[in-house]
Amino acid sequence: MENSSKDHAQFFLKNTMLSIDRVSLRSESSASKEKQTLCGGMKIFLCALSFVYFAKALSGSYLKSTITQIEKRFDIPSSLVGLIDGSFEIGNLLIIILVSYFGAKLHRPKIIGAGCFIMSIGTFLIAMPQFFMGHYRYEIFSSTSNSTISISPCLQDQNQIPVSVLERSQAKTHAGCEKESGISMWIYVLLGNLLRGIGETPIQPLGIAYIDDYATEESAAFYIGCVQTAAIIGPIFGFLLGSLCAKLYVDIGFVDMDSITITQKDPQWVGAWWLGYLIAGGISVLAAIPFWFLPKHLPRPEARKDSSTSSEQSKFITEDNRERHITYQEEVKFLEMAKDFLPSLKSLFGNPVYFLYLCSSIIQFNSLIGMVTYKPKYIEQQFGQSSSKTNFLIGLINIPAVALGIFSGGLIMKKFRLNVLGAARLSLVSSVFGYLLLLLLFAMGCKNADVAGLTVSYQGTKQISHYEQTLFSECNSECICSKNEWDPICGENGITYVSACLAGCKTANGSGKDVIFYNCSCVEIPAFASRHSSAVAGSCQKGNECPKMFLYFLVVSVMTSYTLSIGGTPGYILLLRCINPQLKSFSLGIYTLAIRVLAGIPAPVYFGVSIDTTCLKWGSKRCGGQGACRLYDSNAFRYIYLGLTVVLGTMSTFLSIAVLIVLKRRYIHRNETVISSEETGITLAKSRKSDFVNSDHLIQSTYWPEKETRL
Repeated sequence: MENSSKDHAQFFLKNTMLSIDRVSLRSESSASKEKQTLCGGMKIFLCALSFVYFAKALSGSYLKSTITQIEKRFDIPSSLVGLIDGSFEIGNLLIIILVSYFGAKLHRPKIIGAGCFIMSIGTFLIAMPQFFMGHYRYEIFSSTSNSTISISPCLQDQNQIPVSVLERSQAKTHAGCEKESGISMWIYVLLGNLLRGIGETPIQPLGIAYIDDYATEESAAFYIGCVQTAAIIGPIFGFLLGSLCAKLYVDIGFVDMDSITITQKDPQWVGAWWLGYLIAGGISVLAAIPFWFLPKHLPRPEARKDSSTSSEQSKFITEDNRERHITYQEEVKFLEMAKDFLPSLKSLFGNPVYFLYLCSSIIQFNSLIGMVTYKPKYIEQQFGQSSSKTNFLIGLINIPAVALGIFSGGLIMKKFRLNVLGAARLSLVSSVFGYLLLLLLFAMGCKNADVAGLTVSYQGTKQISHYEQTLFSECNSECICSKNEWDPICGENGITYVSACLAGCKTANGSGKDVIFYNCSCVEIPAFASRHSSAVAGSCQKGNECPKMFLYFLVVSVMTSYTLSIGGTPGYILLLRCINPQLKSFSLGIYTLAIRVLAGIPAPVYFGVSIDTTCLKWGSKRCGGQGACRLYDSNAFRYIYLGLTVVLGTMSTFLSIAVLIVLKRRYIHRNETVISSEETGITLAKSRKSDFVNSDHLIQSTYWPEKETRL
């Protein structure tokens, strides 16, 4: 009997141990499967979101690269181009609150995919005016196709006036000028960019919050840094695409290229700006496809299931203890969510850290958006570079520095495990040093080009005031010239003249790009004061010191871009960690809304208006009225462009200091509260521990780190 009882006891103990092993193996296998699902799903979503960021950044940067092309093609001022650029933010404004608030409770990946399709439609729409407008017409002296015959640019007899000159002088009464000018076709560009903004709306708030929900806390900053890095790689290809398209003539494929008499270096050259939008729209379509196959949610990391920074969707939806893996309910009541809208908004703006950081970001983005929008135009006008070369250099040198800076910010956050306070400090330091470097650019500029009648007199002395009446002088008084014409030529004396007629040129030989003007009464060489010299088509190159200044400008600009961008990822982490976890998407939506409304929309407009005040020579539309600016005052342009950027950046830095002070006080206060309640917390922890041991129900339905050892 004793042996049988022992056998039964050993058999029971053996079965018990086997059952325990099976349970532990099942738990380990389920945990490993859940970990693999989380890891694989997050990687797929991260790749898809990175590609979407690449697509939207490519189309946005391509628009920046075509600013000057659009300005000349539609013959509009910089302020109107700024409004077109700001229409993207207006599109965001229309639906950002609805998407960021209600989208957090719905299928976020599918909403992002739908937004990508809308964004692609808007990108295609921007290119449509090219197929409805007439061919681009530039102002240029037309001699004749036969090079053996020459017509005098200085028209002393009305009968000598060619048909092309008569058409320009009588443009207001020309019967078909409205059809030829395409005066209102820029509206389609504005509407297309508006639609781009609507489609882009859900990508940032829903995508970033999705990553922050399902990634581990130590990996979230690194993942966000990877996404933002992909968003900076997009502009590299965007500006390179802009450089390629700027080399191609605007009407390529529609006209005979042998008949084009201007080159890329000519200020009237317009590239194939529309071609890049067709390419960018196709990329946006491809970026939308993966999101239709991604799940609504992923399993949360074990370390964050009981964390205060857990998923925002779980805060709104009741969990079912019988099915722990089903985290979200399918049916969501919009009315119940809408009731929480105003309290959520009040909670956000009642947070001093969030409010101060929001104000600081608004001012800083005013500075950065204005600077980035008109940077290609600044380089073209300040250093006399072509659009193609400008876009190439920005895409190949400047943008990679920004990408490296954003990636470095995320890497620093992960390596040193910086908390919210550390993120605020890193963001502040990057801003301070970045704007200090920006001050150096004031000394790196080129002097005004010598343009007779605008920046210098016809005798070569500097102008005191700039008026169009000074375009006329004794040397061209015998010529019948128009002050509205802009067809610059470069005299043998190194001075640019607005047109061959205003230079007093009597003869012109050659045709097309090789035309040469002779016997120009206003072009005089000091050594041979009595001899009239020749001139060639196009503007004269700026001074010898300009190429050297441009090189210095590129070096300092790269350093500034890298320094400022280091604070990008820490800023996002600060924004996500300073608010309640259930308001992540909503806070990002309000943040994005404020940036769009108070920075993205007004900054390009008032930067453009300010830049327009530095114009020395306005063009004239074919049907009358003011067109695009032909020549800027380089010094005034530099002071206004850089001055606005630095002043706004300085104001933002002071607000960032206030954010750090408030955050530090709250951080110290919280630590004191934790220390004072440490003994009470230990007592509560012991009582909870005993409750867990005595409760079979809790042992079966919950998980804690010591569960396997207690089995």
